[in-house]
Amino acid sequence: MDWDNQPDPFRRYDQSLTLPLEHPQITKTPTYDSLFDTWQEPITPINRDSISRLFYESLAISAWKQAGENRWSLRVNPSSGDLHPTEAYLIAGPIKDLSDVTAVYHYSAYAHALERRIILTNEEWKAINQNLPPGSLLISLTSIYWRESWKYGERAFRYCHHDVGHAIGAITFAAAALGWKTRLIHSVTDNDLAILLGLHQQKGIEAEHPDCLLAILPTDENNTPADLIVNLSATLLKRVKDIEFEGSPNTLSSHHHEWPIIDTVAEACRFNGDSSLIQKRVPSVKYNNENKLDNDRRVSARKIIRQRRSALAMDGHSTISKESFYRMMVHVSPHLGKNIIAVLPWHARVSLAIFIHRVDDLPAGLYLLVRDPDHEPSLRKALRSDFSWDKPKDCPESLHLYLLQYANAIDAARTINCHQDIAADGAFALGMLAEFDASLEQYGALFYPRLFWETGLIGQILYLEAEAAGIQSTGIGCFFDDAMHEVLGISDHSWQSLYHFTVGGPVDDPRLQTLPSYWYLK
Repeated sequence: MDWDNQPDPFRRYDQSLTLPLEHPQITKTPTYDSLFDTWQEPITPINRDSISRLFYESLAISAWKQAGENRWSLRVNPSSGDLHPTEAYLIAGPIKDLSDVTAVYHYSAYAHALERRIILTNEEWKAINQNLPPGSLLISLTSIYWRESWKYGERAFRYCHHDVGHAIGAITFAAAALGWKTRLIHSVTDNDLAILLGLHQQKGIEAEHPDCLLAILPTDENNTPADLIVNLSATLLKRVKDIEFEGSPNTLSSHHHEWPIIDTVAEACRFNGDSSLIQKRVPSVKYNNENKLDNDRRVSARKIIRQRRSALAMDGHSTISKESFYRMMVHVSPHLGKNIIAVLPWHARVSLAIFIHRVDDLPAGLYLLVRDPDHEPSLRKALRSDFSWDKPKDCPESLHLYLLQYANAIDAARTINCHQDIAADGAFALGMLAEFDASLEQYGALFYPRLFWETGLIGQILYLEAEAAGIQSTGIGCFFDDAMHEVLGISDHSWQSLYHFTVGGPVDDPRLQTLPSYWYLK
C-alpha cells in the first residue's frame, strides 16, 4: 500500500450545479423499534427538508476522528476499512424548496449537497415512474472499486458489495423514519442504469460501476403495488447517451495499481434485467408470548443512526440480556422483521452461525439462526451429523434458532476471525452462511454480489440493534472460511461463509479526538 497515494474518499463533480442540503437536528421520535412495524409513521411530505434528512441520516458524514496530525471522517453508513467506495445518485421530479426541474443528482457526502448531473424532461420522468406510487423517488448506488482495491486487492470486489448492502440498509432506515418505504428495483439493466447516471462516460480504474436502483415510496402498505417496475425508454437512453453531463469527476489518486480480476468478475456479474429475481415475499409471522420483545424501548431512531460506530475492540466482560439477543434475531429474520428487511425482493439466502460467549441465561456454545425455514433441510444435510438442534429455553416460538453444541467458543471465534481478539471478547460473534451453489445455479453470476448485499443489510441491522441495546458491534471482513466450515462440518459449497460480525461492550481509545461532522462548512 502506498499511503501517500491513498484515494480521495469523496467523489465530487467539479463545476456542476450544487444544491446544499439542511443539517437537521436529532428528534426523539420516531423511535428505533417503531421502524420495524409494517406501518408506523405519518408520511412526511417530499421537500428540501425531508430530502436533507434522507441523506443526512443514511450516507452523510457522522463525525471526524483525529489522532495527532491524522484526521479522517466517519459516515452514517459503515465501510470496510473506512474507505467508502459507495456513491449515491438521486433521480427525482421537482422538489419543493430545492429544485423546479426533474434531474439526476450525485450526492456529495463531503458537502452534504446534491450535484446536478443532467436535467430530464417532465415527460421522461412521468414515463420512468408511471408504475410507481405518486411522489416516488429513485436512488441508485454505485461502486468505485479502486477505493477498496488500493488497500485490499482482489478482495475489494466483495468488500464493495458488503458496503452496498450496508448502504441499502442505511437508506431503508432513514426512509422509514420519514414514513417512506424502500424497495430494490429489478427492471433496469446495469448498462441502462450506467447511461442514465452518466457512468458510461467514465473510463479507467477510477470509474464508477452501477450496483442497484432503489425506489423510495412515500405511501402506506395498502397503496404499494405488488410489482414495482421502472422503465427507461429507448428514446430516453438514446438522448442521454450522447449528451454532455454537468460537472466532471475529481481525480482520486495520482497513480494506480491494476487489479484486472475485479473488472472480469464485475463484468460477469452485471445485471441483465432478469425479472425472476422479483419474488412474492413470505408473509410476516407474528411471534407470540414475547411481550418483552414487543415493548418499544423509546430509543430515538435518529440518535442511534447518527451515533453508530464500528467498535475497535471489545472489553471481554460485558454481557447482554437474553431478551436483547432474541430481539436482534427477530429483527434480522425476514418473516418476522417485516418493514426493514423487506427492501430485498428475493427470499432469504443467508442464515447465521453464532458463537455465543456472554449472553445472560443462554449457555455458551454454537448456535444457528435459520432465517428462512426452507433452509433447514439443506443445513441439516450440510452440517455435522452430531449437532443437537435444540431450541433454547424461552426462545420465541416462531424464531428458528437452534443450539447446535454446548462449548466455550471463545478460542474458536478468535482463530476463525484471523486471530482477532474482537471476535472473542464480545457478547457473541457470528458468520453469515449463504446458500451458495443453489443461488448461483438458479440465477447465475449476477446473484453473487446480491448475496453480499443481503449480508450487508443484516450487518446494518445488527449495527443499529447494538446501539439500541447500549453496546456496539463491527463487521469482520478477515476470516478463514475453511476453518469456519470445518467447525460446522461443511465439506462443499452448498453453504458458504461470506461475512462475519461481532457484538459486545466496546473499548474506547482515549487517544482519539472527535470533531463535529461538518465543522468545516460552518
